[in-house]
Amino acid sequence: MTGDPIGDTAVLNALFANSPQGLFVFDSEQRIARYNPAGRGVRGLSAEDVVGRRVEELAPGFEAGELQRLIDEVLATGEPLRGRLVRGRSPSDPHRTLAVEVSLFPLHDLGDGRPGLVGVAEDVTERQAAADRLAVLSEVHAAVGSTLDARTTAGELVRALVPAFADAATVDLLDDGVAAAERPAGPPPTEVPLRRVSFAPPTAEVSRREGDSRPMPFPTPYTQVLNDLRARLVRVSSDDPWLSTDPEGFAPLVRAGVHAMIVVPLTARNTVLGLLTLYRHRTDAFEEADLDVARQAAFAASVHMDNAHSYRREHTVAAARQRRLQPGAIPQLTAVETAHVYLPESAGGDWFDVVPLSGTRVALVVGDVSGHGIEAAATMGQLRLAVRTLALQDLETDELLTHLDEVAAQLADASGPGPGAPVATCAVTVYNPVSRHCTMVRAGHPAPVVIDPDGAPRAVEVPQGPPLGTGGGHVFTPAVLELAPGTLLALHTNGLTRGNGEEGDAARRRLEHILASTTRPLQELCDTAVYHMAPSRHDDAVLLLARTRALPPEHVADWTLPADASVVGTARRLVDRQLAAWDLDDAAYTTGLVVSELVTNAIRYGKGPVRLRLIRDRGRLLTEVTDASSASPHLRRARESDEGGRGLFIVMRLSTHWGVRHSRHDKTIWSEQRLDAGSAPDAADLMDAFDVPDTGEL
Repeated sequence: MTGDPIGDTAVLNALFANSPQGLFVFDSEQRIARYNPAGRGVRGLSAEDVVGRRVEELAPGFEAGELQRLIDEVLATGEPLRGRLVRGRSPSDPHRTLAVEVSLFPLHDLGDGRPGLVGVAEDVTERQAAADRLAVLSEVHAAVGSTLDARTTAGELVRALVPAFADAATVDLLDDGVAAAERPAGPPPTEVPLRRVSFAPPTAEVSRREGDSRPMPFPTPYTQVLNDLRARLVRVSSDDPWLSTDPEGFAPLVRAGVHAMIVVPLTARNTVLGLLTLYRHRTDAFEEADLDVARQAAFAASVHMDNAHSYRREHTVAAARQRRLQPGAIPQLTAVETAHVYLPESAGGDWFDVVPLSGTRVALVVGDVSGHGIEAAATMGQLRLAVRTLALQDLETDELLTHLDEVAAQLADASGPGPGAPVATCAVTVYNPVSRHCTMVRAGHPAPVVIDPDGAPRAVEVPQGPPLGTGGGHVFTPAVLELAPGTLLALHTNGLTRGNGEEGDAARRRLEHILASTTRPLQELCDTAVYHMAPSRHDDAVLLLARTRALPPEHVADWTLPADASVVGTARRLVDRQLAAWDLDDAAYTTGLVVSELVTNAIRYGKGPVRLRLIRDRGRLLTEVTDASSASPHLRRARESDEGGRGLFIVMRLSTHWGVRHSRHDKTIWSEQRLDAGSAPDAADLMDAFDVPDTGEL
């Protein structure tokens, strides 16, 4: 070494005596020739414990072979190495973990021709611990809350904290039901059950397995945290008195050698959700700074868990409302046999309905409201009620959808996504078992699937109308076809066909293939379709199946009469003979009165000819009178001085149900009578009350 005014030796002595960094000189055999006794990690060690030792002998607690690999790298390349971070146990305090930045510089003038090294070790434990804590919180914020599920969130939380921050972690949530209406604010009772929903690592020895639910032992750090909602850092030793409150339950902690734990309440909006507990048994004990990290991690997870709880509660309420708004038990119908499957998985707005109509017809309806949650369920309920109301008015299917579109547009204006935004899609199918005609119309919805009785899919072009609620007075064009008895109709929502990755025509062909076994029980076919189509758990799904029937010809009597008052008596005689053939003589008088009034009304106010039809169906008798006029009759109560005006009122009183059905060319007034006794007032008494003579030609 060359001299200078200060003196190299004095400088080196000052550095090795006073530098806070660890300074080490390694000889050509990689043994320590000189060191700084003031450096952290070697304070308190004698020269005999350090000088002459290789690095792995001095620091056996560091990462296996890491320091030696760094030394070999510098000697091989001859290039200095700066600021490499290594971790390990302190040589002077084996219970303390150090984070050290190591720099190595080669020496080439040791006198024997072989290089040596100068090593500088800076203790950055505190600085690195702060950086590690920030990294843990960053991981928590990045990884936690990917779903609206409390258990999934709990699993993400413990995985973000183990092993980066704790050796083990558990999450226990209050076992009051994930969809409880409202949790009370403030601390819960200490005897409240908590359910273990997540722990890490999976191999950890724990006192509770996932799914276990019971109160925490009292008094313990867990119940103390529940009592005052203050996080606690707890030093654990095997003789702590709280461990005796549940010796068997806490035995895994003792066996694992847990020496420190943090218990943090999971709270949101002043409401307790559960507890987060962190354990250390391999790494250094927690410090006070770690308590703040645990609090922040718990807070971040609690927000997501509370959101999950709110979502689950709303989902449950919406799903319950959806189910309540769906049809109850569907009655036995002459027109079709039906079965359905309804899966309100996402609490959206899917719905279906089966509406019995006049003349033994039936309307099959399936719809899908935009959005999810309570609002979608409420909109669904309004639209379903509107569909049923409009259908019971015996409107044509295209006219029904036009009116429903107006209703949806008003809903959008009032509280929906805004004017012009789609509110829902819908498909309506009306089937008549007398004519076997089927009318289909749709608004932005998948067309029904039609399977012939032999299992072959039938290509049906149902013009696609726009979704409901977009406004603009759209026209919906129906498709009309004739169906053989035993034909299978399948109406569904998109949720049924989106689960297996197929879309459009491919999904439709798959559904057609599944439904080809048309003779199987319908409910079995519904279940089979669900199994094979595998609808998504994140969307609602509806499948409505209907197998068509035809009304036997012998159950229908049909006559066409001229528009002349003289045929009223003829009409009654025809009805009497037909009812006698059906063994329904007891209904002849009442039915004769209904027929007289309806035929007379058609002759006086309608356009001929007049068509009279009787239908016998499942304990009821249907009477229909059709004329070519589109004008609707009006029901009114006649005054005592009036000679007429009582006809429709009499029909109403003698009928279980009655109404008017319009088509594009004519109108039909229909009446339904129950054939069981006591279902309608006595016809003779009713006529006496109106003081109307029974001439048989009213």
